[in-house]
Amino acid sequence: MFKFLKEKIKSAVRGISKEVEEKAEEETQEIIEKEPEVIPEPEEIIKEPEPPKEVKPVIKTEEIIKPETKDKIKEIIEEKPKEKKSFATKLKEKITTKKISEKEFEDLFWNLEVALMENNVAIEVIEKIKESLKMDLVNNPIEKKKVEEIIENSLKNSVKELFKEGEFDLIKKIKASDKPYIILFLGINGSGKTTSIAKVAHLLKNNDLSVVLAASDTFRAAAIDQLQTWGDKLELKVIKHDYGADAAAVAFDAIKHAKAKKTDVVLIDTAGRMHSNVNLIDELKKIVKVSKPDLKLFVGESITGNDCIEQAKTFDNAVDIDGIVLSKADVDEKGGTAISISYVTDKPILFLGTGQNLGDLERFSVSKLMESLGW
Repeated sequence: MFKFLKEKIKSAVRGISKEVEEKAEEETQEIIEKEPEVIPEPEEIIKEPEPPKEVKPVIKTEEIIKPETKDKIKEIIEEKPKEKKSFATKLKEKITTKKISEKEFEDLFWNLEVALMENNVAIEVIEKIKESLKMDLVNNPIEKKKVEEIIENSLKNSVKELFKEGEFDLIKKIKASDKPYIILFLGINGSGKTTSIAKVAHLLKNNDLSVVLAASDTFRAAAIDQLQTWGDKLELKVIKHDYGADAAAVAFDAIKHAKAKKTDVVLIDTAGRMHSNVNLIDELKKIVKVSKPDLKLFVGESITGNDCIEQAKTFDNAVDIDGIVLSKADVDEKGGTAISISYVTDKPILFLGTGQNLGDLERFSVSKLMESLGW
């Protein structure tokens, strides 16, 4: 994960650093080629000639000049000329530092912007990164030897700010909540919902929590059979109706069963539905209303990039999702979805699917993501 994004960012940052250094060298050369500024010597104070001796009576200056005027003259005489930077000082500043103008920044950022877009980073996130970089770089003196370091640190901080502080611990949350704890899984067709449910069930079971599965995908052919196969493998009860049955009714029966058997968790599978299908979204709203889930998890394929982000936004607008599971993260070499989806939806990524086996479910970690990007 993040292989391509990491390489593209590194390449773009190196390119920006090189351009800044080359521009600074050009400006330095221009200063060297100019004639040094000659600072004129301060003009000598011309003394007023003394009155002729023969003129009588002598009138003293202090007798005809007002006291406040005398003080002003004294202040002017004693005032030191303003200190001017020498040619050597100016040259030293140009050699060691560089200021990037807003126009230069726009030109420099373009390559990085393209690199981010090519790796499925959402426009909203690119704009956020751009603003953060602009604050750190534009019109601020930057040591030329540290340009690359400063840009990388700014990028690192900007990406880190995309995620909420703290990590959601599902096991602790369930154990501290009333039973049964209800989790609803939703997303489009083929996003990996049913497999993700099996992985979460496996995780919960390994943490001494009892689980029942609800086959509320009564629409897709073989969906119930697929969930039943996972249930048999995990030795878990699956509550199911016939194909075409009311999906909300299946969820209701599963919750009722869990209450009777004092089961800890109910995991509800739902039919994959395109986020643009109004009727199916309305059906999902009905399931939410009936089951009153404690956690609504959107499952999306990491490799679908901005499509996944748009899907998450639509489902969030419809039923207010609580968290995100990104499937196929192990084959996502771009990584832009993981960087963008949490910021765009303002919801946390809880898990990454990293394979087809039951144990291939990784708790999402910001620090691990930053490490993957070389930070």
